[in-house]
Amino acid sequence: MKRHFYISDNLDELEHVEEELENSGITTPHIHVLSLDDVDVARHPHLHEVEAVLKTDVVHGTKIGAVVGVIVVALMLSLVGAMGWADRITWMPFIFLAIVLLGFCTWEVGFLGIQMRNKRFARFDNALNMGKHIFFVDIEPENEPVLAEVINHHPTLVDAGDGPSVPHWFIVMQDKFRSFMKSMP
Repeated sequence: MKRHFYISDNLDELEHVEEELENSGITTPHIHVLSLDDVDVARHPHLHEVEAVLKTDVVHGTKIGAVVGVIVVALMLSLVGAMGWADRITWMPFIFLAIVLLGFCTWEVGFLGIQMRNKRFARFDNALNMGKHIFFVDIEPENEPVLAEVINHHPTLVDAGDGPSVPHWFIVMQDKFRSFMKSMP
């Protein structure tokens, strides 16, 4: 899958583009709008906005924190083993400390990540700060012609390139969850 980005300053038009894509068989989890104007996006209920947590770098930060935590834990357990401290008592307090250190490092760096804008969207900072909106579509290769046809009907959209998409299985899971929720009474 590939992610195609477009820039627009008109949320009404983006709402029409999303409707046309959905009518052409592209499901909602494939389509997103990134904007700094959450209030205006909320006035367009058909637009699928990027979740607040994904606007930040919390996921990337949490991954880095986990790696840092593993390194800290490995160093701590190596020190405990080399100094013979576990021989005097048991390994149990040091294992507990290792779990606490891993959790703390993961949480702390994730917390730092939540304060930063998602690196995947950094290239759009100027456009977003100028009040524009980023419309992006995660698309399978066989649906590229459908996307191209819909986008051709909207010449005011500015092509902003492409990039890596979320994994296909993630979108399939979102589709299934959405269908499940619609089937609930």
